[in-house]
Parts: sequence; C-alpha cells; structure tokens
Amino acid sequence: MLRRTVLMLTMGFLMSTLTAEAAEPQIGHMVYFQLKDNSPAAKQKLVDACKKYLKDHEGVLYFSAGVLATDFQRDVNDRDWDVALHLVFRNKAAHDKYQEAPTHLRFIEENKDNWKKVRVFDSAITPSEDQK
Repeated sequence: MLRRTVLMLTMGFLMSTLTAEAAEPQIGHMVYFQLKDNSPAAKQKLVDACKKYLKDHEGVLYFSAGVLATDFQRDVNDRDWDVALHLVFRNKAAHDKYQEAPTHLRFIEENKDNWKKVRVFDSAITPSEDQK
C-alpha cells in the first residue's frame, strides 16, 4: 500500500511538472540586421556566421537566417534591413542561456563592426495543436 501511494504521488508530481512545462510559452527571437556594407558578399558572410555560431544551441526548436526578399514591395513591408535571423526557443530559460553562450558572444564580437542597426523582436508564442 505504501509503495502504491508513493508511486501515485510520484506520478502526480511528474504529470504536474510536465503540464507546467507544456504551458510555458516558446520564445520567438527574430533579429533584423541593417549592414554598413550591404553588398551581396557581406550579407552572405553574416548569414554564414549565423549558421556557424547560432544554429546548434541547446533549446533551439527552429533556426533560419537569410536576406531580405526583394520581391515583396507592399506598403506594409518593412525593408530597412539586410539579414534576418529567426530562432524559436523551447522556453525563456533556453533563450536566456543562449544570450550568454560563448558562441553567441563570439558571433557578436566578430560581426558587430558591420552592423548599422540591429532590431530584436522577442515574443512569447504557443504553437497550434497540429505543430506540437
């Protein structure tokens, strides 16, 4: 009876922990870089640096980096950037760990001299049921 009670309590604790983790939002971390030298070679260099230093961090659920899609010319399109970085983290803790990671800091140090402007958009996101 005691063993069964301990097992039930343990299962209840684990389920509540998993439910709390599942309820925690993911973090969308979108970064837009405007470059001083925005030549095609400079843009590709930054995209390559993103891939080298930023894609393999613990807690990253999604990674991509690329250049402005020039085909989109609508009034609502913000076009004052050259390279975009898109990351989705499992949770805020994973995002915070990434911010202090040596490879993230090295990425900044090696590339910041060509940054004219950097804008960061962080959002708390919840995937739809079919994406879980």
